[in-house]
Amino acid sequence: MRPVTLTTERLELSVPTEADVDAIFAACQDPTLQRYTTVPSPYERQHAEGFIGYAATRWQDDLEATWAIREGGALVGMIGLNGITPAGAGEIGYWMAAPHRGRGLITEAARAVVDWGLGARGAALARMEWRAVAGNTGSASVARKLGFRYEGLLRRAAANSFGRDDAWIAGLLPADDRMPQPWPVLGG
Repeated sequence: MRPVTLTTERLELSVPTEADVDAIFAACQDPTLQRYTTVPSPYERQHAEGFIGYAATRWQDDLEATWAIREGGALVGMIGLNGITPAGAGEIGYWMAAPHRGRGLITEAARAVVDWGLGARGAALARMEWRAVAGNTGSASVARKLGFRYEGLLRRAAANSFGRDDAWIAGLLPADDRMPQPWPVLGG
C-alpha cells in the first residue's frame, strides 16, 4: 500500500521520518504512554530510530498504516491502523505526547484515520477494532466519541513491557453511525 497523507483542520498526518526521531524519543519517555501502549519500557533512542524503518516497511507490506500527527509541522503524536488483513479488518491505535493532550487533537486525527480506513477511497475495511488496557479511560473516551461500540473485556489480552493486562475492545463497521455510543465501563 502506498503511504498517504491525511489532513484535518489543525493537523497533518504523514509518514514518520528520520527527522521525527528526537520528538518520538522524547514523547515515549512519558510513563503513562509506556504503561498504556506497546512501546518498550525503558524507551531508548534506538527504539525511535528503528521505528521509522519499521513503519515504512509495514506500509509497503500492506500490514499497517502509521502516521505521525503533526500540528504546525511539529510531531505531537502517532496514530495507525495495524493488523490489516486481506479480509478487511484492522485495529486503530494512537498516542499523544503529554504536552498536547486535552485539546481534542487525537480525536481529530483518529476521525481522519477512521474515515480513510472505512472509506472506499482508503483501506475500505469491513471492520475496525480499537483495544486498550482496561482502565485507559482517555483512549476509551476517544474511541467512544468516534462511534466505536464497546464489545467487551478480553482477559489478560494486552501485553507490553509491564506484563499482561485485561483489555477493552470495541468495534466499528462502515454502516454504523458515528455518534458517541454508551459504554457500560465508562458509565455512559
